[in-house]
Amino acid sequence: MSARAVKKAVLLVAGLGTRFLPLSKTISKELWPLLNRPIVDYIIDEIKSSGIKEIIFVISPENKILRSYLRRNLKVEEILKEKGKKEILKDFQKHERSFQGLFLSFVCQKKPLGLGDAILQTKSKVGKHPFIVCFNDDVIVSSTSCLLQLIKVFEKYGKTVIAIKRVPKERVGFYGSLKVKKVGPRLYQIKGIIEKPRPGEAYSNLVVDGRYLLTSEVFDYLGKPGSFFQGEIILANTLEQMIKAGIIVYGYEFEGKWLECGNVQNWLKSNLYLAKREFKNFKQN
Repeated sequence: MSARAVKKAVLLVAGLGTRFLPLSKTISKELWPLLNRPIVDYIIDEIKSSGIKEIIFVISPENKILRSYLRRNLKVEEILKEKGKKEILKDFQKHERSFQGLFLSFVCQKKPLGLGDAILQTKSKVGKHPFIVCFNDDVIVSSTSCLLQLIKVFEKYGKTVIAIKRVPKERVGFYGSLKVKKVGPRLYQIKGIIEKPRPGEAYSNLVVDGRYLLTSEVFDYLGKPGSFFQGEIILANTLEQMIKAGIIVYGYEFEGKWLECGNVQNWLKSNLYLAKREFKNFKQN
């Protein structure tokens, strides 16, 4: 199966950003900076480097700033020209051109009813094709993009595959813990998922990261009774229902550094990691 079979990516940016209040009242979380670029830039770069050119953004009704950010700003370019800021203009135009060649579209999640509900809003745009899902607060630094690693697994097996990583046991409760059977190098068949397990409930310290390659089968299970928790459609619960129905779901322990940006502490750590790496490269040059 060709990697070209995976042509679409869904980027979930409809979250309220409650952990970043009050700043998230005015600045959407995906536009928070990692060094001098917003988080969403890194995710778009990863999608592009994986050969995918169509991105479907799931946004909230209040999120208008993202559309503006993704449009070319000719006014800023003109001001930079007038002021003779050639180097800044060159860098800015390079950034603006980075969105060219991509087909960007938007769907609205009218109410915050969970990640599963956000994905469900894309059903008509995704159709019957396999597709990528990216969370907006996870950045992965790797020589081969995490998404391309997932696509290579999909090329071989043609099944849903999700990015997974080992974390310290004391942190498993923040993620979806996995019951797995190893089937190859870095590759596992997922036998069970428990979302944010309490102490003693975790299957293992292998957890779900914010990258998924899903088949359209997922739409048959999103919104079914077993996928709900406290009124929201939970993606982990949906995958659990699929597994119970006999659908094979793989997990791939990807190569790369997982930078979490879902709360202030992790966002600051991610900035510090990239700053140290940038400073190291600066010293070498």
